[in-house]
Amino acid sequence: MVVFVMIDGMRPDAIAAGQCVHLQAFMQRGASTMTAQSVMPSMTLPCHTSIFHSVPPSRHGITTNHYIPMARPLPGLVEVARMHGKKTAFVHNWEPLRDMARPEQVMYSWCHEPPLDQSYDDEMHREALRVVQSNRYDFVFVYYGSVDTAGHVYGWMEEGYLAQLKHVDTLVGELLAAIPAASHIVIQADHGGHERTHGTDLPEDMNIPWMAAGPTIKQGHQITRPVSLIDTAPTLARLLGIGSHEDWDGTAVDEMFTER
Repeated sequence: MVVFVMIDGMRPDAIAAGQCVHLQAFMQRGASTMTAQSVMPSMTLPCHTSIFHSVPPSRHGITTNHYIPMARPLPGLVEVARMHGKKTAFVHNWEPLRDMARPEQVMYSWCHEPPLDQSYDDEMHREALRVVQSNRYDFVFVYYGSVDTAGHVYGWMEEGYLAQLKHVDTLVGELLAAIPAASHIVIQADHGGHERTHGTDLPEDMNIPWMAAGPTIKQGHQITRPVSLIDTAPTLARLLGIGSHEDWDGTAVDEMFTER
């Protein structure tokens, strides 16, 4: 199983500041970089479209949090996985993420609008635990949205933001414990933030954490090559054993693997 965990709006410097013990331990289990780069505009839907389709917004055309069909469609990670007979599942709490895959490509999809309080991610998290423990899927996408919401409410790196990230860190620790031991896991953010916003090319918005662990990933390795959002899909494809699509711009983070 390959599990892809997104923590929306998580800044790299917030992991230490928020005392995120589970994320810090995960970094030691595998390979990581705290200088991976988002895309412009550094907003949730453009970022996720780039993540799942391995092209920048200049190619996929989505520059706001409102989906529009691509002028020049290309298959994303989910479509390529389906072509190879892989079973995928999405568990999230932001409804626009349904457009990260075309119809009839995801085997299982769960989404429910969350409450706007600290429990924002809790219901989604319980479903994610059930899905990974079922061990029925080759690829599982799990999206935690509350850290971004806390940034907009309290301000990035403010006490309320860091408290919510610490809460999500606890949830992630439970998720990691529930995932079958032989699995590969990638955890990252889509963008950071500053004050109570994001979407600019400021380093606070563009720098993101990116980390991976699993049987074929080096332990305690700091990734030295530049990493971008568009490298995520090719890396996940390699972990799934299906290879990248020729239309993708990104490349797998080969440096982190124990064997090239």
